[in-house]
Amino acid sequence: MKTNPSLILMFIFQFYATNTLAQEVSTREDFRYHIKKAGTVIKIDGVEGENEWNNTQLIDTLYNHNPTDTGVSKNPSNIRLAFDDQNLYIFAKNFDQGERIIQSLQRDSDNSQWGSDSFTIAMDPINKKQSGIIIGINAGGAELDGNLLVEPSRTTYSDVWDERWFSSTKQYDNYWLTEIAIPFTSLRYNKDNLKWGINFIRGDKVEGYYTTWTTPFPINFNGIDVNYMGTLVWPEIPVVKNKIAFVKPYTTLSSLKDNQAENTDVDTKIDAGVDIKMAITKSLNADVTLNPDFSNADIDQEVTNITRFDISFPEQREFFVENADIFSGFGSYSIFPFFSRRVGLNTPITYGARVTGNVTDDLRIGAMNVQTKKDEGLDAQNNTIVAFNHKVLNRSQLKGLFVNRQETGNDTINDYARNYGAEFTYISKKGNFNNSIKYHRSITDENTEGSYFGIDGHYATRRIRTGLTVDVMDEDYQAELGFTPRLFNYNADSQSVVRKGYIFANPYVTYKFFPKKESSKLNFQGFRFNHNFYLNSDGTLNDRDNNLAYDIFFRNTSEFTLLGTNREVNLQFATNFLGPEFDNLPIGNYNFTSGTVQYNSDGRKQFTYQTSATYGEFFNGNITTLSASANLRFGYWGNFNLSYNYNDIYLPENYGTLDLHLFRFRGLISFSNKLFFNNTVQYNTQSENFSVFSRLQWRYSPLSDIFLIYNQNNDTNGFNVKNQSIILKLTHRFAV
Repeated sequence: MKTNPSLILMFIFQFYATNTLAQEVSTREDFRYHIKKAGTVIKIDGVEGENEWNNTQLIDTLYNHNPTDTGVSKNPSNIRLAFDDQNLYIFAKNFDQGERIIQSLQRDSDNSQWGSDSFTIAMDPINKKQSGIIIGINAGGAELDGNLLVEPSRTTYSDVWDERWFSSTKQYDNYWLTEIAIPFTSLRYNKDNLKWGINFIRGDKVEGYYTTWTTPFPINFNGIDVNYMGTLVWPEIPVVKNKIAFVKPYTTLSSLKDNQAENTDVDTKIDAGVDIKMAITKSLNADVTLNPDFSNADIDQEVTNITRFDISFPEQREFFVENADIFSGFGSYSIFPFFSRRVGLNTPITYGARVTGNVTDDLRIGAMNVQTKKDEGLDAQNNTIVAFNHKVLNRSQLKGLFVNRQETGNDTINDYARNYGAEFTYISKKGNFNNSIKYHRSITDENTEGSYFGIDGHYATRRIRTGLTVDVMDEDYQAELGFTPRLFNYNADSQSVVRKGYIFANPYVTYKFFPKKESSKLNFQGFRFNHNFYLNSDGTLNDRDNNLAYDIFFRNTSEFTLLGTNREVNLQFATNFLGPEFDNLPIGNYNFTSGTVQYNSDGRKQFTYQTSATYGEFFNGNITTLSASANLRFGYWGNFNLSYNYNDIYLPENYGTLDLHLFRFRGLISFSNKLFFNNTVQYNTQSENFSVFSRLQWRYSPLSDIFLIYNQNNDTNGFNVKNQSIILKLTHRFAV
């Protein structure tokens, strides 16, 4: 496939035209905390001990960040830091009027942290704006930790860090207080680097504000963004002797009955495995997992899929989630050269080994090897993934990826698939402008070669966010350990899958209006234009959708959206996504329009709800979609959510008339911030599946848990049990 030169010229023009807007920001220069060694023993008990923090620098001013990024916080906080030979200590005293919102005590929960009164630390010990960690506490003591994921235009995080730290939180009449201790053995840093990036984020949900230590800090960036951190200045950093390794063995006792297998007897067994973490250097770690078990991972949410293509589910297995951004940060939002859920999808994993971290201050690497077992006619596979991220210029990135899937254990064949590529992303010093260029290739044992080329650019200010993504996909590009759903087109007449290359373009514009009056009931309002164009390799139209939305965000956290969509599909193959009992939808041009209205209630209330309704044309017929979700919270110990999704599809003649129902119940009970009971019940008429998932988790020691998990799946015709299992799992982490 030939690449359109005009697209490259447009990309270069946008790069140089917009680059003139980039400006240096200096929050790391303007906000400095000079940490001192503790003068006395600091006890982590949630009590402001006498003389514990006396000789430390005080931070007593936080600045508004969201929903407005001007002004000083209404309720002050006192923040102090200190250290000794073993730990970094953080103290936060958060003043209020005695009212607090605590959604849950669930660990590593977005709702517990960002939906509650909370205190968060974002830290970049390497001080290169490439990586970091996040640690958070809500006013009830629920803990959150994770790795910062530094993307070209924003910083997010994954809630898997897998390191030890300690906290204690207590509530008082007009403030709540938290104390935190982070062992130096849990941090990745260079002992010769005496400046770390750091920021503090307070969530005051009663007032409806997030505040940060640093300013100016534009609202269009997350509060944890690495580009707007201050600096933690050390007089010295203790050199601690690392343990040789942290070992986390597990054992399971499980009982499984599969009524769809040839042998339907109950299978009861005991299994065991181990995870090992070793520090190669202070900034480079090795992880090994032997005979891993992922039974405690959360269940996938059932969905209704009325598209012509596969959909993906997020990775939830712990080994693959930690430091995943070094491997997964390639491609675009619809193309993933590597997608970890492909590894071990159909066969059990024997072992996995991974090395991640910084080799130098500017060079971050990742290397992973995973071996699967031979299982039910499938040969064993060895999977190798290698990636690097090298910081160039000021914040820009040069990245590379190599992926190899190799059949093992069968000397009669040499079955493999490989893909490799490189990407360069320019990121302005201010962080609001970035452009990327990407090129990937693939090759198989049959000498089939293919390629994928992409460019994208994004620009964001407080009011406007705009960008363009262009992907050019060769039909022979094969990412067997990736996710490229648009390559695969199902021909319902021949019942075969046809690979088709394509060109994708996604221009978008978002504009926000902020109220002039402080007393306004609105945070902001604005419109969104979002367009998706899929062209065939010869430039003719395959599929497009044009979307125009208007959003209103209220100060009380409720939201209202109006959305209009027009879509045109040049169907190249007969398709059928409603069921074999209906005729195939024929080849032809389909143009259809729909409208959606959506409302989300005040998320701070004990009872919250979300509703949406869509009505319009659907191919040569009509569709009505109704969705509703309600959540009832009892204090901070119980959250119970019930959701329902309904699709009424009518296509003329015998092309399909169908009602699709999806129910979901989720119940979470937090007995404490260490003991949780999670339940999910789902009913999906499209997949004809009814499922029950229950998980009791007790974190009896740092990074050590006991799980009791129950799973059951039934068909929806007679509710016959398809399979069910109960698993008792024990993990315990210790140092050697």
